[in-house]
Parts: sequence; C-alpha cells; structure tokens
Amino acid sequence: MSTQKRSYRIGVIEGDGIGPEIVRQAVRVLDRAAEKFGFVLNYVPMDLGGCSIDKHGVPLTQETIDLAKSCDAVLMGSIGGDPKTSPWYQLEPSKRPEAGLLGIRKALGLFANLRFSVLYDDLKDACPLRQDIAQEGIDFVILRELTGGLYFGEKSTKIVDGEETATDVLTYSESEIRRIALKAFDSAMLRRKKLTLVDKANVLESSRLWRKVVSGMAKDYPEVELDYMYVDNAAMQLVRRPSQFDVVLTENMFGDILSDEASMVVGSIGMQPSASLAEGTFGLYEPSHGSAPDIAGKDVANPLATILSAACMLRYSLSEEAAADAIEKSVMEVLKQYRTQDLKADGDGTLLIGTKQMGELVAEGI
Repeated sequence: MSTQKRSYRIGVIEGDGIGPEIVRQAVRVLDRAAEKFGFVLNYVPMDLGGCSIDKHGVPLTQETIDLAKSCDAVLMGSIGGDPKTSPWYQLEPSKRPEAGLLGIRKALGLFANLRFSVLYDDLKDACPLRQDIAQEGIDFVILRELTGGLYFGEKSTKIVDGEETATDVLTYSESEIRRIALKAFDSAMLRRKKLTLVDKANVLESSRLWRKVVSGMAKDYPEVELDYMYVDNAAMQLVRRPSQFDVVLTENMFGDILSDEASMVVGSIGMQPSASLAEGTFGLYEPSHGSAPDIAGKDVANPLATILSAACMLRYSLSEEAAADAIEKSVMEVLKQYRTQDLKADGDGTLLIGTKQMGELVAEGI
C-alpha cells in the first residue's frame, strides 16, 4: 500500500539583482531535501519589487498577495536596485521596490521578523571582533516587530512657520506588543531561556509601554530570565560581548538597525537568514542582505543566507525539522573547505567558489 507524501505549496519571489541567482540555489537545496526526507514542494512563482514594476508598473500587485495567501510559506530573494542609477528610484516613494516589501508584510500580517546570528566555528577568522570575543561564541536571534512603529505611522511634510517640516509618528498598541512578545518568550523557552528587551524607555513613551506589557507577561514564563537594555547600549554590547545575548526583542526601527549590525558581527551579512512570521505557521523567508546589483549575474554572490532561510522555512512553517537540520549541517561541512568571495580570507586554506557551486555542494551534502 502506497503512502501519500507530505505536500506543500511554496511561493517563490526571485526578486531583483542577485535575487534570482541565490533563490535558484536555495530551491536546488530544497529539492534535494524534499527528495531525501520524503515530501513534495510545489513552487508558485510571483513578482515583487523592481521586477514587478517592470512587468506591472507597481512593486506589489493584488495577484501576488492572493498567490502568497494560497501558499504554506514564501521564499524570497532580495529586491531593489541602485538608487543612484535605477529608474525605479525616479518614481515616488510609494511606487519604489521597497514599498512592495512593506506592502506585502502588511497584507500578509507578517508582524514578527527573526534574524539569526550564529558565528560558525570555521568562520571565526571572518569575525571582525577580537578573537577572544569571537571564541566566547555568538548565537542569538533578534525578534523585530515588523508592521508598526515609525515605518508605518502617520507621515507628513508641510510648511510650519515658513520652513519645511517633516513628521513621522511612532505608535504602538498593547496588542501589537503582546503578540510579538509571546513569540519572543516562546523562542527563549526553546533556546537558553534568556530574553532581552531593547528599547529607549528613558525617553520614549512607546518604549515605556513595551516595558509595561513585556514585564507583565514575564510571570507566565518563570523560567525565562528577562532583562532590559537601552538601544544605544545594546548597539555597543553587540560588539563588546555578543555572547551575552540569546533572544533580543525590539521595535521596528531599532530592530532594523541592530539586526544589520548583528550580521557583520558574525562575519558577513551573506550568512544571516531571516524569517517574517504571521499568526499561525505562515511565514516569508529571505536573506538579510540586499540585492547587490553590482555583482548580479557574475556567479559570485553568497547563497548561504538564502539557503539557511529555506531551512528556517522548513522548520518554522512546514515542521520538517529533520530536513532543516540536514541543510544546516551540510552548510557547516561545506564551509570547512569552501568560501564565496565575501567569506574568503587570505591564507585561510579554503577554496574560492561561486554561487552555483556553493549551492551544488550544499545540496550534495544533504
């Protein structure tokens, strides 16, 4: 008697710049994992960002939103181009590539962004911090609220007292804070049971609400050690002693800045996966880096952040834990011998390879 394989519907947004190259390698790895672990992935292509502007005149269409909602998860490459040369940036801000990303996050209810910062043993030489700091180990996750705060608040530019004045409003509600704090506490329970809330409660009323809500929830998680840190101190501590962090919870703009800093602490933004989660199991998975149009099509981009994002998709949205583990283990093994150009250091004894070969090697290692 035959057993029906587990089947999933996966949206695929290749995006702009290096996006198509790195997504294709992630799909190669996913196909190998699916074959190895006995499930089926059905891919649904869709457009977002600059490629959508070229095809449809807007960075996000209703068709893409509807297709994404019909999927179990979405895997995305990078979007956008060079603001200095791309015609996309001659358009008004609401029609530029990044507006499509903000739009799809809102449309899909993707309120929690997770960025994982892990310093692999074989990449400790690539860490820009002192070796005694790197040797302590780096393994933490930043949970960034994704659909509120300054980026989505009321905006205006007007003449006040004879001069142009711009305003951006930072607003958070208790329910917005509570839903991402719940994911943060749950994540801490699965890790080392430490949660750090990063805010600016000495200045901002919104931060004081964050502290009130999160501290009130802590009683339901007595095993989790909760502490607080102002964002300016957190930026310093990320380079002074990153090993102190486990799960970091913060609002939208602070998380945007700190997560990019965290990516360089572990050697390269090309190694940092990202997951944007909605209620339930749906998520959108993408690398943390940009579209790097200057190296697009040259077979030099690092696909590992996208491949690791695909592993996160298997774990968080599809519950294919064994397949996710196998991908991550393969990445670690490949890094013992091979590097893309962003990871290569003189005299490190590894071989320099391109985008396609990196994808092939990770797939073969599963």
